[in-house]
Amino acid sequence: MIEVYLAKTIVTMNASWPEATAIAIREGKILEVGTLESLQPWLIRFEHRVIDTYRDAVIVPGFIDPHLHPSMAAVILPMHFITAMPWSLPWGHVPATVTAEGFDQRLAEIAKVEDDEVLIVWGHHDLWHGAMTRSRIEAVESSRPVVVWNRSFHELHMNSACMSFLNITEDIVEGRPQIDYARGRFFENGLGYAIQKLNPYILAEARFTFGLERLKQVVAAGGHTTVGDMAVGLFDFDRELNVTRALFENDSTPFRIEQVPHGAVVTHQRTFEETNAFIESLIEGNTPRLHFRKRIKLFADGAFFSQLAQLLPPGYLDGHQGEWLMAPDVLEERIDLFWQAGYQIHVHVTGDMGVEVALDCLAKAQAKKPRFDHGFTLEHMGYATPEQLQRAKRLGASVSANIYYLHELSARYAELSVGYERASTMGRLASSFALDLTTAIHSDFTMAPAEPLLNMWVAVNRVNAQGEVMGPHECISAEQALAAVTINAAKVLGIDALTGSLRAGKTADMTILSDNPLTVPSMAIKDVKVLATVFEGELTQALQ
Repeated sequence: MIEVYLAKTIVTMNASWPEATAIAIREGKILEVGTLESLQPWLIRFEHRVIDTYRDAVIVPGFIDPHLHPSMAAVILPMHFITAMPWSLPWGHVPATVTAEGFDQRLAEIAKVEDDEVLIVWGHHDLWHGAMTRSRIEAVESSRPVVVWNRSFHELHMNSACMSFLNITEDIVEGRPQIDYARGRFFENGLGYAIQKLNPYILAEARFTFGLERLKQVVAAGGHTTVGDMAVGLFDFDRELNVTRALFENDSTPFRIEQVPHGAVVTHQRTFEETNAFIESLIEGNTPRLHFRKRIKLFADGAFFSQLAQLLPPGYLDGHQGEWLMAPDVLEERIDLFWQAGYQIHVHVTGDMGVEVALDCLAKAQAKKPRFDHGFTLEHMGYATPEQLQRAKRLGASVSANIYYLHELSARYAELSVGYERASTMGRLASSFALDLTTAIHSDFTMAPAEPLLNMWVAVNRVNAQGEVMGPHECISAEQALAAVTINAAKVLGIDALTGSLRAGKTADMTILSDNPLTVPSMAIKDVKVLATVFEGELTQALQ
């Protein structure tokens, strides 16, 4: 049977047929977009029903977050939040904590009432909460294991009780990179060691499943019909894959997950031929909602929230250096291997030096084996120069940016990290659109709320948490912002023939909104409500 949805406005993101008031769907596919009258050639021939529940609402293509981490979210969401920004989640509200004293007080309150075997809090940031150390944690709680996980997720601190509990000694970690035993600090690649020790706890079946269930609520509440898992294998590849399939591959999941393997994980102790065969086996095992394709995620420099991004001169105000997650020569080797094999390559880059290295690698790969429509994507792109964006255009790269960096961090980074100019121009979206770079925006949840309308609002207005407009020349239009969470996000994932816009023949993925984000005042975009989603033709009411 044909189902016809009526709406006040249907925004198609199809430039040749931009608006409509009716859309006809059959067996999960779009038959036609238009008006109830223009659909009559279908309706007079086939049984149909008209759904006018949303006749006063607005329909847009289903929102797409091309870069988040279900497994990371599943690990974080059961933690206790102490964050500098307020968080609104489907199950509750987290108030902002903006001082070191406030952080320690909140940690003490949590420690007093929670009896977790390992107490883990998430959200610490040095620029609000002060430097974290093992001794500082112990001044609050020393008798049982405590972990303070950084807002970036790329580092954590433990107290002595926790290191003893996990059998981490100075002798064992001596010589391991990016571990400061005296401070109880584990960061970037050193974090991987701490995670291995914590995995039996943070990946315990009940806890991990609970976290994924919460992630499912977050994705649905945001109005998503597609999300990208941009680094499968962050913790334990097989466990992540098996639990994700068990939880999400069923009719109660109103979205699909596009899965991109973590390059360092799938190549570990494998030849490239073995790696390629392994990824082919993952593709062969695709299910209706979970899809691997010929894509890979690689990493350049360190975390943006931790101020470990690699910067070109003049660098950071205090003169410290960023970190590499993957040494540039290793990154070049990996990019070359996957490029030669025809993969779509996504590279985590946060600083302009990270962008420079990634583009150097792309240029060498292109010189060796020219490719078109290759999908090489700069992921996050906190800092990039105008010249780098021009070079990215010449090389055929795309951009998937975390624009929420600007909202949460720009005021503090202007004063304490990189100065006003670079803090104001992080996330150069207008420049990217002006160059006709395929440009998407993502949440990297939990690095930003998984709320496309909120991230659109940041991209259009560039208003930070202190109410300042930062880099107004990099503001984009509401239509560009909507493209960044629909059709452009689909292009970044390589699925734009499937979804991302509303036209005949595409999958019926839609998000139903209370108002039109293209016509409301720009400062009201974040206040538009998600009423429902339609995923492959199936309607789901939104979580409120």
